[in-house]
Amino acid sequence: MKDAYSTSQRVLGALLCAVGIAMVVATLLRGGGPLALGLIVGVLFVALGAARVWLARPRGATEAER
Repeated sequence: MKDAYSTSQRVLGALLCAVGIAMVVATLLRGGGPLALGLIVGVLFVALGAARVWLARPRGATEAER
């Protein structure tokens, strides 16, 4: 059960990163500037997704303890 939770956290983080990247690309393709709402929110989504992936990583535990 713990493995499924950890995996789902990493998948959700990766999806948030993908949505954020898509928002940034779409905003830039439509001519958005550096303070465009889509760009700012997209960067925040990427940061949130990356943080979820980073925090969901296994740390300090040996293989036997996981």
